[in-house]
Amino acid sequence: MNILILGAAGFIGTNLALGLIEDEENTLTLADERNEYFDRFPIVVSEKSKRIVVKFDNDCPFETLVDNQDIVYHLISTNNPSTSNRDVVNEISDNISLSIRLLEACVKKHVGKVVFISSGGTVYGNGIKCPIKEDTPNNPITTYGIQKLTIEKLLYLYFYMYGLDYRVVRLSNPYGPYQRPSGKLGAITNFIYKALKNESIVVYGDGTVVRDYIYIDDAIRGIIAITKGNSKEKIFNLGSGRGTSINYVLETLERQLNHALKIEYTPGRTVDVKENYLDIGRYESEYGKLNPIALGEGMGKLENFMREYYKL
Repeated sequence: MNILILGAAGFIGTNLALGLIEDEENTLTLADERNEYFDRFPIVVSEKSKRIVVKFDNDCPFETLVDNQDIVYHLISTNNPSTSNRDVVNEISDNISLSIRLLEACVKKHVGKVVFISSGGTVYGNGIKCPIKEDTPNNPITTYGIQKLTIEKLLYLYFYMYGLDYRVVRLSNPYGPYQRPSGKLGAITNFIYKALKNESIVVYGDGTVVRDYIYIDDAIRGIIAITKGNSKEKIFNLGSGRGTSINYVLETLERQLNHALKIEYTPGRTVDVKENYLDIGRYESEYGKLNPIALGEGMGKLENFMREYYKL
């Protein structure tokens, strides 16, 4: 399979590439915006993997990128949940414009399938009964969730008009190796990194916010299964299927490190829904039990990785 990953040097893209390269039949094209994003990329350039540095803007040569590709993974976004709603017009228009240009190119170059990593945490909105099923009404409270949901609808449109096959993965909150510890996403990664450096951990709100955390290896295994599958379903929730509060994450980390954490509670953010965890029954009915590892085990794996990777 010839596979293109757009946004390959990010957290999910890096781990997805590691998972896909294990299959000797796959040849990967890894595209991202800056050379330095690939500085510590764990996959070396070879006949099975090549890197392309390209700006994801209106001048992006999508037709060249997708030419001769069997599968295209769409992982690019110009914003994230925590910075949503600051520039509504551009946050939505930039992402939608890019995605339309990408889909037009995929149709023209006869791409076999587009896999879009959407957001199980933001497309549904607030005040929804958990666990959340895929057919739950969508009322996002952030531009991030709106643009993700709009891209999902565009994928259906291009499937309806041109037969372009696609899958949508509504991913919960992944954590694990190669997630930037000082980034805008990834509470668990940030907490562990701060704790190992004996720095203060900032918590928005009172710590009772509930999220669905999934270790990245389990997430990648699920994404690849969805990609390979021929289910009539196009949209899949993917997470642990369990809700965990921020306070419980912190308590688990304290037990794991066997020392008290420095925690700074600050006012909550309007972009954060109170509770969100996913029903993964559709995935498991199609591809079998996911059996994600427990939170404590995943946090232990990430701690060990960080100690070695960052020399902590």
